[in-house]
Amino acid sequence: MTELAPARPVLDRQRVARYLQDYGVYAAIGVLLAVNALFTDHFLTPGNLRTQLVQVSPVVIVALGMALVIGTEGVDLSVGSVMALAAAALPLYLGYGVVPAVLLALLVGAAVGAVNGTLVAVVRLQPIVATLALLVGGRGLALVLAGGQLKQIHNPTLLAIGGEDVLGVPVLVLVAAVLAVAVGFVVRRTTYGRQLVAIGGNRAATHLAGLPVRRVLLGTYVASGTLAPPAGVLATARLTASDPSAIGNLMELSAITAVVVGGTPLSGGQVRVLGTVAGALLMQLVRATLIKHNLPDSTAQMVQAAIILVAVYVARERRSR
Repeated sequence: MTELAPARPVLDRQRVARYLQDYGVYAAIGVLLAVNALFTDHFLTPGNLRTQLVQVSPVVIVALGMALVIGTEGVDLSVGSVMALAAAALPLYLGYGVVPAVLLALLVGAAVGAVNGTLVAVVRLQPIVATLALLVGGRGLALVLAGGQLKQIHNPTLLAIGGEDVLGVPVLVLVAAVLAVAVGFVVRRTTYGRQLVAIGGNRAATHLAGLPVRRVLLGTYVASGTLAPPAGVLATARLTASDPSAIGNLMELSAITAVVVGGTPLSGGQVRVLGTVAGALLMQLVRATLIKHNLPDSTAQMVQAAIILVAVYVARERRSR
């Protein structure tokens, strides 16, 4: 009897760690909203909540693709540059209409994703190396396409996308929600989603089992590259200007943060779509809360860094057990 007594604290720590990874982000959002309801004036007003959702929507869209890549034990550092490329390519073809211009932006993102996927799956470069090259080169190409200049957008259809509502919901928020549902369906209900998770869990075993590892990896990076342009297009519509030097800047870090805080481990083998959305929302609310209390943005960045460290530590502890 005395030998079994020490096991209870260990089990309790395991249970707490499991709870923190599974539900911690949702609990943190609830606590943050409650604190703001008590101590922050006008924080829970419809206007402010609308603003927070609009601001976080591009991060959510990009983070969905990032979650897929991290699920394979990879990373995509080029997503911010892909947003810039989409923003730079958009004005060049708006004269042909919004649909052709947006389709071109999606093709650009898919092409970048195909290059990333080929370097990772076929050439077998480390994902961080392969995508880092396109992080730098993609931003440079975007600046070349834009002539190094900010270009104003005057297309009324595109501008309406950035500011209009559908049934009272901003278009940006609606697009992010639809894409989140689609990605969640793919991960949970399709063969590709199950293969993606299996590859992230044990790539060598899935290769021996005969799963199409290269094809799944290639498709995953193409998906990540294709999800970044919509965020770039929406950011351009919202700003009413194409600015490749600013659009997507540091977005790769925001997306990785949302994925990690949402409970998807960097070691792969799991994709938490709803958690990724919640992670992006939590980081947005933390920043907005601190700014509302007149704290500098540098303080918000330090707090966000601390949250990232806690999330990574919890994920590591759970995986080690």
